[in-house]
Amino acid sequence: MFLAFDRIKELADKQKISLNILEEKLGYSTNYLYSLKKGNPKSDRLQEIADYFGVSTDYLLGRTENPNLADDTKEYAWQGKVLNVEEMASNVMMFGGRELTDEKKKIIQSIIEGYLKEAGD
Repeated sequence: MFLAFDRIKELADKQKISLNILEEKLGYSTNYLYSLKKGNPKSDRLQEIADYFGVSTDYLLGRTENPNLADDTKEYAWQGKVLNVEEMASNVMMFGGRELTDEKKKIIQSIIEGYLKEAGD
């Protein structure tokens, strides 16, 4: 479960809140989140944390690198085909011989979405 702790810590850091503050906001006991380094979280707690950050539980558990929720996909029709832009962007792995970061993949996704919106008008 170390990965779940790491993901939660990373998400909290992005929102510039400490784990102690997150525990307070969620109504958890002090150091509950740190206990995830050693044990499995209860499914209801994992879901609460995922809901708080707007990510999937699979992302917290390390089952996927995609933090988006399943019903959060953006699909566009282009030339008679339905395109899942998020999936397209996530398939872009390297540019110039270097692996792309998640942030750069999101940028690519935004560019594709912008193009498809413009082309659809």
